[in-house]
Amino acid sequence: MGTTGQVSAMSYRYDVPNVGDIDVYEEHDGYEGLRKALEMEPAEIIEVVKESGLRGRGGAGFPTGMKWSFVAQDTGKPIYVVCNADEGEPGTFKDRPLMEYDPHQLVEGMIVAGLALNAVMGYIYLRGEYAASGRALTKAIRQAYDKGYLGADVMGSGKRYDLAIHRAAGAYICGEETALLDSLEGRRGQPRLRPPFPATHGVYGCPTTVNNVESIAAVPFILRNGVDWWRQWGTEKSPGPKLMSIAGEVQNPGNYEVALGTTVNEMIEMAGGMLEGRELKFWCPGGSSTPMLPADKADVPYTFEAIQEAGSLLGTGALMIYSDQTSVVSVVRRWTHFYEHESCGKCTPCREGGYWLGQILTRIDTGMGRMEDLELLEDLCDNIFGRAFCALADGMVSPITSSLKYFRDEYVEHIRRGASPYGVEPRRDIATVEFSSGGGYLADPPPATPKHVLETEPVGGGQA
Repeated sequence: MGTTGQVSAMSYRYDVPNVGDIDVYEEHDGYEGLRKALEMEPAEIIEVVKESGLRGRGGAGFPTGMKWSFVAQDTGKPIYVVCNADEGEPGTFKDRPLMEYDPHQLVEGMIVAGLALNAVMGYIYLRGEYAASGRALTKAIRQAYDKGYLGADVMGSGKRYDLAIHRAAGAYICGEETALLDSLEGRRGQPRLRPPFPATHGVYGCPTTVNNVESIAAVPFILRNGVDWWRQWGTEKSPGPKLMSIAGEVQNPGNYEVALGTTVNEMIEMAGGMLEGRELKFWCPGGSSTPMLPADKADVPYTFEAIQEAGSLLGTGALMIYSDQTSVVSVVRRWTHFYEHESCGKCTPCREGGYWLGQILTRIDTGMGRMEDLELLEDLCDNIFGRAFCALADGMVSPITSSLKYFRDEYVEHIRRGASPYGVEPRRDIATVEFSSGGGYLADPPPATPKHVLETEPVGGGQA
């Protein structure tokens, strides 16, 4: 196992004044990775990325080099590189400072990825709310064109590569790579049926790779400094440093860079420890779509394999920390309403299931729950998980099932008291659906006859 703890590898230029200017960037090793890439064959670049063990930093953790090797070559169609910068996972904000503080890092990574894949064009699919990131990247791309790093003849190599930003509209579902591709092409952002996969049929039906901001930005560092440099941190299966968002009930929430393999307890200490008078109760390793884990698992090393063995996922690298003064039920309810709202509506389990899960959780959290609601929640989650068109539905039910696994007694206490055990007053002003014993719901009473309609006149003013 390599070195653990806080590091400064990919983030070391964040504090350099004016590093968004290309001349300053070049003074701090900027575009050295690109120069190395131009001395290599495309297959060599991919092989180095494979040897580094770099795994996707956007949630799935799939080996980046292997993903690149799947992209179809010699099809007669152009090849595209797409960067997923639609950072919409609740609790996640690690890509934003990279794009704002050090935008050329991403631009350089996109060019190197293009060389590795023989691509002709790259797109940065940027979250619509990230206006500052968009301005920084636009300036960086313009400067890269002016310097000859982009365009018809990349650094005199005779190779053409262009790069553009596509500003998204803020839909969470477009973080799913095929929904992102549909949105990029101008269609409604909804997941595609697979196969075919983007590696053969991506943007405009052409071979495409879709990678996270951090995954792409890491490649120039690996080429410039070597595989051994990258592997000095982390573990055999999870090597390298990792950009992290640490949020929640800690003294200093924010972005940190740590070596994979660092324990969650160590990362909490990096963030200044828990808020005064509070103790760790539960945490989510990779954003709100990953199963929560209790405090007694916080000594787990933060690696893809260890977190999975503990029962969760590394996800997007968003460590969310909650204390003993926080209601699990309330937190899960708010997350569920987020996923209900962000469902694209394409498939029934997610579209309908999200609504009913939100209704049940609202009823429990507002003091109107019933004991049978817990079994109903579990049954609904079982019928949603793995049965939807994409992973959004799985992310929606994972916090529910994990909270019931570790904190079922808190749900019971909510129902038994008819109120939150945390002193929160029950709310009766939130409309919920009342379920009938037959498994359906009781319809609202029929509307009263409008006052202006005579009793002898048919309701609605219809003619005989």
